[in-house]
Order: sequence, then structure tokens, then C-alpha cells
Amino acid sequence: MNEAITAVTPAILAGAAVASFLLAALVVGLGRRFINRVVARLDVTADEGRALLQARTRQLVTALAVVAFGIAAVATLAFVLSLLRVEVPDWTPRQVLAWTFSHGLRALIVVVLAYVALRASSLAIERFKTRLAGDPSVAGRPERVRRAATLGSIVSSLVTATIIFLATLMVLRELSIDVVPLLTGAGIAGLAIGFGAQNLVRDVISGFFMILEDQVGVGDVARIQDVTGVVEEIKLRTIVLRDSDGTVHVFPNGTITTLANLTREFSYATADVVVMHGERLDRVMDALRTIGAGMQGDDELGDLLLGPLEMLGVQELRESSLTLRVRFKTRPGRQSRVAAELRRRIAIGLAARGIRPFRNQ
Repeated sequence: MNEAITAVTPAILAGAAVASFLLAALVVGLGRRFINRVVARLDVTADEGRALLQARTRQLVTALAVVAFGIAAVATLAFVLSLLRVEVPDWTPRQVLAWTFSHGLRALIVVVLAYVALRASSLAIERFKTRLAGDPSVAGRPERVRRAATLGSIVSSLVTATIIFLATLMVLRELSIDVVPLLTGAGIAGLAIGFGAQNLVRDVISGFFMILEDQVGVGDVARIQDVTGVVEEIKLRTIVLRDSDGTVHVFPNGTITTLANLTREFSYATADVVVMHGERLDRVMDALRTIGAGMQGDDELGDLLLGPLEMLGVQELRESSLTLRVRFKTRPGRQSRVAAELRRRIAIGLAARGIRPFRNQ
């Protein structure tokens, strides 16, 4: 034992380490040249695609370097232990070789497959984000990009954590480490965290599906829990609404039971006309149609309207009056302006035609 230790000089140890790491550096250099040649042959013209390809190339070269130098470090350690004849039964040369081609090889395969899965999921998530962001020429592109980025980061974190967790458990099993206590401890910790942060988890899950389904967007007019206002922010945990008085309301996503989007695709500008009994309805409705046609022909208001004035008929009958309802189909969020102008023109137009509106005595 002592003779063997004496025979092993620092020069031998240093030489073994240098040889191992030089070989690893050679493998990394050759691998880098091969990868760069393959990438150079790819026809990528877009700046974004070229930048993404270069980033993926650097990541692949880095992974190759980690694997090569890691193997060199393990080989150096195994060589040193075999020369020193350390009393460790599992580190005899034959057993090291057997372990390397059984458990070591399987552990390496797990690491490589985990890396490939991470890279593949990263590309899939980038494609998902691109499709979710939509056409750059479509209105509301910045909001869609923010929504895609939020969902992409959430999905990326979940997928990465899952792959790393499963790969770590499989590698630990190959290293003959009992993972049952780890799983038990993680389960107990997760249960405790779940009980303590159940409201937070509920808010985050609700916010995730709200963003995924695009139920409401920044700038939309929405009604949440009987509060109507403009949506200013949509976060994973909360949604921020500003009402007509300027008051800011913050709703945790998990507490929202009623959500109405008032500006999805189109809106309606509605006006009620109350007239006295005795007025000819045909005459009143003709006057309303004329007023609607005038608004459609207006240079400024015409762009806000998506159709002619709709006559919804008599909505209410009373002893001395009746109520007619009309509406315009408008662009999203423009209903208030159109409704105000419609009521103003109705008041002026009916008075000009001698049609008496109902007045409470």
C-alpha cells in the first residue's frame, strides 16, 4: 500500500489530468467546427431566425463542453483512485469500467435526452408564442405579444421544471441513491405550500386560463362584479379596471365570478325614445330612420358604424306613453360616443318634425 502510494508522484497525477482535459478540449474543438459547418450550410435569411440559430448553436457547444470536461474529470478521478489503490470496492478499474458501461451510460443517456427535450420544448414554445402573437399587421399586436410572452414564460417554466425534476430522479437512481425520501419530503412540502398558498394558486390558474382564452384585453371595456370600466392591466394574479370616475379597481383573478367584455368585436349604441299616445308610430319610425341615415352619411361618425339603424320596436307601454328602442352596431368601444350623438340628433330631429316627446307632469 505504501509502496504504491510512493510510486504515484504529483507529476503522474498532473500528467493524467492534463491528458484527460486536453483530449476533452480536442473533442470540444472538433465538435464546434463540425456544428459551425452544419449551421453555415443552413439557409436562414431573417435576422430573428439567424439570431435564434446562433443562440441555439452556442447552447449546443456549451452542452458539448460540459459533457466532455465532465467525463474528463470523472476519468481523472477514477485513474487517481485506481493508482492509489484506495480501499473503495466500487472504484477498482474493472468495476469502474462495468459501472461506466451500465449505470454511467444510462445516466449519460438520461442527461442527453433531457437536454434534447429542453431544446425541443424551447423551439415548440417559441413557435407557440409566434402563432399566439398573430400577424404583425393586425391591430392590437403589442397586447397580443405581451399575452404570448406571458403564456410562453409560464409554459416554459413548467416544462423546464418537470423535465429537470424527472431527469434528476432518474440520474439519482442510476447513482444508487434512494429517491423515496426525496419524493416523500417534496410531497409533504408541496402539500404544506398548497394549503398555505391556495388562494394564490387559484388566482394564478384563473389568470392563466383568462389570458390563454383571451377573454379580455388591455383597453377593453369590461364589467367585473358589477363594476364597469376600462381594463388597464392584466396580470397572472390580478386584473386592473378603471371606472368612469377614475377609480382603480384591482380584482384577484380567482375571485372573479362574472366577467363581461363590452368591446369584443363590436358594440351596440342603444337609445330609447318615449313618445305620447296619439303619435303615429309610422311617422316616428320614419323620422328615426332618417336620423340614422344622416348619421351614416356623416364623414366622422360613419366610420364608427357597422350597419344601419336597427328598429327594435316598442319596448314598453304605459298609460300615457310608449317607448321605442333603436340601436346602432358600432366598432368596439365606440358605443358611448355614438349613443350620445344619436340621442342628441333624435331630440333635435323629433322636435323639428313636431313630434311630441313624453313629459312627466
